[in-house]
Amino acid sequence: MAKTAIVIPARYASTRLPGKPLLKVKGKSIIQYVYEAAKQSKIADIVIVATDDKRIYDEVISFGGVCEMTSPDHKCGSDRIAEVALRHPDFDYILNLQGDEPQITSEVVDLALSALINDKSADISTLVRIITDTNQIQNPNCVKCVFDNDFNALYFSRCPIPYERNENQANYYAHIGIYGYKRESLLKLTQLPQADIELQESLEQLRALKNGMKIKVAITSLNPTGIDTIEDYEKFKADIEKGL
Repeated sequence: MAKTAIVIPARYASTRLPGKPLLKVKGKSIIQYVYEAAKQSKIADIVIVATDDKRIYDEVISFGGVCEMTSPDHKCGSDRIAEVALRHPDFDYILNLQGDEPQITSEVVDLALSALINDKSADISTLVRIITDTNQIQNPNCVKCVFDNDFNALYFSRCPIPYERNENQANYYAHIGIYGYKRESLLKLTQLPQADIELQESLEQLRALKNGMKIKVAITSLNPTGIDTIEDYEKFKADIEKGL
């Protein structure tokens, strides 16, 4: 039987909001919200938080979660989860779930995992949503994705893609930063050198495309809000207090 793991990379030293995994809302930390959503997955066999900070480790253990310490030298989340994967040779599928998206749901997690598991030719899976707020089309912080008829990603960009030469012809899809990996694909990706287009756009997934790896895309209606700033945190806090 193939074994599936959700690994949640979480670090303390965020530039814009240090310590954000430990911020509390109604007595629960951000990392606990993410962990509990992941635990509701019907596909994953295990959920692990991967961190380089003892404070986050202690928090996860305090609410009964599983946590592993990792090197402080990792430059990105995929490197951190690859370290965990190397310790667990029985993990066939690994989902990278960001530790700062407390509004994520298990249904979305399982959508990303099933997209990968059901396509034997895919190396990676990820999610997109249709953009309904036209301001996001021009916003470089909202990464856009185009994909083929079989829902394989063609490109990701901070620019508006496709370019709408003819009006009212384009649908724009925003990328949601959740990645499912086949074990060998994760280890391959993290050993490859950074690609030119990856460095130009500052998008790690372009390294996979540049090297001919296949990224399967699934569409969701969810628009999760990551906690990147104090304003994001206050909005999430307000939503929880309203019961949203």
